[in-house]
Amino acid sequence: MKRLILPALLTALVAPAAMAQSGDTYRPDLRSGDGHWFIDGTVGRTDGGTADTFGSGDFNLFHGADGRRTAYDLAFGYRWKLGTAWGLGIEGGYADLGNIRVRNVFNDDPVNQRESTNALRGWHVGANARVNVRPAWYIGMRGGYFRASDNDLDYYDSLGQELGLESGGGRNSWYAGIGTGWNATDRFSIGVHYDYFRARSADVRDPVTGIEFDGPRRSTAVLGVGAELMF
Repeated sequence: MKRLILPALLTALVAPAAMAQSGDTYRPDLRSGDGHWFIDGTVGRTDGGTADTFGSGDFNLFHGADGRRTAYDLAFGYRWKLGTAWGLGIEGGYADLGNIRVRNVFNDDPVNQRESTNALRGWHVGANARVNVRPAWYIGMRGGYFRASDNDLDYYDSLGQELGLESGGGRNSWYAGIGTGWNATDRFSIGVHYDYFRARSADVRDPVTGIEFDGPRRSTAVLGVGAELMF
């Protein structure tokens, strides 16, 4: 499913423009070139993984794998109206893909990231596009840079003993997503969204032996309900 993300994004970007009916369907109160602020959020479920490995398995909403978690994503941005049916903008936000506690945004409290119960969170910045195929139907796309958490390298063995590892970097990665849904008004919409966060929690170094190795894999997909409010 992950291999289909880029083709799906490209198809979604081209097709709606051809399908869009005549008339001003995207923020008719604005002229082409004008811009507006927006805030959007998504709440959903992550892919479950296999063999207690978070984010590595096939996506199945109806299979209660141990690795599945409730996730949320919140973004704020600015979008320019570039035509009668679509707009293009920038966004920045925060995603927590396995630990619903919002307090993680504001402090550095450790999160248990043992392989069987791990979590991923981090900040992201990128571009987004919105096409109104019909006045009541939108298709949205986004993608950009994702900075994954490294959990302050607070990793533990199966006995709960801290391993005392050091970060070697390597947290820079990317995210991409697509969604579709209903424009309840010119400024509020709700729909179904799929996002994929390609990430790992930094390279890891053992300060005793000097050995470096890849950090835990955290690449994760989220399928959820999203809403956007335009200003």
